[in-house]
Amino acid sequence: MKSFFKFTFASILGVIVGGFLLLLLGFMIIVGIASSADKPVTVKNKSILEIKLNKSLADRGSESPFDDLDIPGSGSSSIGLTTILESIEKAKTDEKIKGIYLNVSDVSANFGGIASIEEIRNKLKEFKETGKFIVSYNNFGYSQKAYYLNSVSDSIYLNPEAMIFILGMGGEKTFYNNFLKKIGVEAQVIRVGKYKSATEQFFRDNMSDESREQTMAYVSDIWNQILKGISEERGISIDELNDMIDAFAIKKAKDAKNYKLIDGVIYQDEMNSILRKLSDIKEDKKLRLISVSDYSKSPDPSTKFSKNKIAVVYASGSIGNEQSETAIGPELAGTIRKARRDSTVKAIVLRVNSPGGSALVSDIIWREVELASQEKPVIASMGNVAASGGYYIACPADTIVADKNTITGSIGIYGLFFSGEELIKNKIGFTTDSYGTNKHTAFGGSFPLMVVPVSSRKFTESEKIILQDIINDGYDTFLTRVATGRNKSKKEIHEVAQGRVWSAIDAKENGLVDVLGGLETAIEIAKEKAGLEDYRIVSLPKQKDPIEEIIKDLTGEAKTRFLKFELGENYKYYNKAKNLLNLGGIQTRLPYEIELN
Repeated sequence: MKSFFKFTFASILGVIVGGFLLLLLGFMIIVGIASSADKPVTVKNKSILEIKLNKSLADRGSESPFDDLDIPGSGSSSIGLTTILESIEKAKTDEKIKGIYLNVSDVSANFGGIASIEEIRNKLKEFKETGKFIVSYNNFGYSQKAYYLNSVSDSIYLNPEAMIFILGMGGEKTFYNNFLKKIGVEAQVIRVGKYKSATEQFFRDNMSDESREQTMAYVSDIWNQILKGISEERGISIDELNDMIDAFAIKKAKDAKNYKLIDGVIYQDEMNSILRKLSDIKEDKKLRLISVSDYSKSPDPSTKFSKNKIAVVYASGSIGNEQSETAIGPELAGTIRKARRDSTVKAIVLRVNSPGGSALVSDIIWREVELASQEKPVIASMGNVAASGGYYIACPADTIVADKNTITGSIGIYGLFFSGEELIKNKIGFTTDSYGTNKHTAFGGSFPLMVVPVSSRKFTESEKIILQDIINDGYDTFLTRVATGRNKSKKEIHEVAQGRVWSAIDAKENGLVDVLGGLETAIEIAKEKAGLEDYRIVSLPKQKDPIEEIIKDLTGEAKTRFLKFELGENYKYYNKAKNLLNLGGIQTRLPYEIELN
């Protein structure tokens, strides 16, 4: 028996010691990777900058050294728009970079990413002015968005068996009204504005006329911009493009060549030969391709230190109660406050990429933007989407800049609540009985299903009146905020508000946007308004330490990262289903999920 306990104790001790040593070894590896990431990358002569958007395109690049590791929890699984723009800018004057190789099959980004693609495309057009080459090739074909980006190239090539998918811009919206009826749930909607169609999917079976009108307006604007861009670069008229698209004339790579959408049908080895020739590399030598990620770590001789700062504050994601790399929380107000109080920060650029969300949190952030604009220049830069709450937090800015493909507006507010009286009482069999000291103690009923936000009864008429008053007051506040920021009357703002979604082109016409342009345009305006000769960019909020992030993953956030890693592109469908549960309550939010294809 003694011998048994002796061996058991020794085994347990061995497991503990072994686990500790493995943990220590893992920690040493992590520290090693982190320290090695600080070393600058050397760019060889006759190199080609390769742009591959094989990760989700986000506004802000990650500073984590683990970002390129393809393991769950090792990185953000995204590439930053700023990283791409800065790399292209640096490559313009880098004698070691001969040109750019676009190896892009599709572009994954929030809300379709059309505005982000436009910013990259414009930067590539600048690059072309240096006389350096841009060529495109992909083995797997081009999506519509990818082709629009690639169309700026000097030459476009495609694998013989690959395809180009250009179908026009549109899609389908899903309506849940019949489903809710079948399970005994009813959507109770309190809203303001005839265009605030955020809740239609829960009580209608199709789009309202107003919803269709606004959707077709901004979708058509964006599509016309895409057609115009392709037409200019490829020398094909817009009418010809629409005709070939409607006829589904592009079925194979050879069709694309016949219609002049591409310049050649070749295989990868042939593409490599073209790249060798363009970069003056002998046929028997290896190509010198450098990724955006690596190139961004190479020294930039033009970078100079300055004590003057322009703070670029990133507001990305839905507005709610928690701040993260993909969501906006009340903590962002604190970030703006620190930038306001920092005397070395001479101007603030608020980069907004958000469909809105919580009305309360939007107002908390608005307050700090308003205070900052009273002390120093504040420029709003709108990304793919800056609508509803996203517009709310941007409206106090001195100047609002939006890309011509940005979706904005949606100035409105709604309340969405779910009554499960039929489900709870007649289908499940629960009954409820209220009690309380005052008239409204049991306002709206209870939530007996706990994990599902479904109340035990419908609102009474008096409760509906109370909620409508709250919503009306919230809308009036929204109008006031925008009218003050835009130097217009509330009546003028109401005419272009009422929940209507606008393309940036129309928003500029009606005064909701001042300048059409990207993030770099906003930074240039900030520089001019602050009267700066020299400056440096600081990105806020500060990103978390990568080792702290890994520890945090181990203690709670690994689930999300793992799901993103495993589900890949399908994660967005999981996330949409999850977000449906967060649409309730009082919201300043875009009418629906937008995924422009």
